[in-house]
Amino acid sequence: MRSVVLYTRRDCHLCDEARSAILSVLARESFSFDEVDIDTDDDLVRDYGIRIPVVTVDGEERFEIAVDPHELEGLVRIR
Repeated sequence: MRSVVLYTRRDCHLCDEARSAILSVLARESFSFDEVDIDTDDDLVRDYGIRIPVVTVDGEERFEIAVDPHELEGLVRIR
């Protein structure tokens, strides 16, 4: 099963949009989904800062700022 992680922070409207896109794909495809608040870890703030939202698929950064649901669906679909 693929693993999708959304790096986010509070009061981030782009993060809300990314979450919605991910959840729309999750309704059709099976994958694990976790959210990580970067403000809980100084290293994450340093790594991601203003680049959020950042989405990884199986540990690899795939999206920054915006999530393309069609592309995400292709990435998580197990072939």
